[in-house]
Amino acid sequence: MESLLVSAFVVAIAEIGDKTQLLAIILATRFKKPVPIILGILVATLANHALAALAGSLVSDLFDGAWFKWAIAVSFIAMAAWALIPDKADDDLPGGAGRYGVFLTTTIAFFLVEMGDKTQIATVALGARFHDVFWVAAGTTLGMMAANIPAVYLGEAATRIVPLKYVRLGAALIFLGLGIWAGAEAFRA
Repeated sequence: MESLLVSAFVVAIAEIGDKTQLLAIILATRFKKPVPIILGILVATLANHALAALAGSLVSDLFDGAWFKWAIAVSFIAMAAWALIPDKADDDLPGGAGRYGVFLTTTIAFFLVEMGDKTQIATVALGARFHDVFWVAAGTTLGMMAANIPAVYLGEAATRIVPLKYVRLGAALIFLGLGIWAGAEAFRA
């Protein structure tokens, strides 16, 4: 249960103001069809984060030493620094859904934009930390949906509810705390 809750909380906070959340806002304002957008985000996130959690878990099984535990701790601390950097929406989205429709356009765009994103890398680190692919992927997906559903329904107004500067700082502190926690565990090993 810890892996589900920590994963959901970390990703929900990290996602606010992230480029994938900005993509959700852009898609919502462009297509004005929230249900297929939300379903596309859900499918893309489940696929992307299941693979990321699996990668983290497999890598941690292969490299089960003190140095790897330190690498996990450092990766969380690096994520803390990265969380402080604001994301910008990419301007290269296609002009319309075209022949793929809103759902498939959202699924493909969201899956691709999530590659190498903060939340995907956090999912890899969480998978390595907890060794529980199912609950980590479920938690990170829950966190993504908690952050993106309001963004889809509220559009651009969602970014004005909470100043992103404070959200980024909060996310950075959470990642820093996880890094310190992982570092303390590495020190004990």
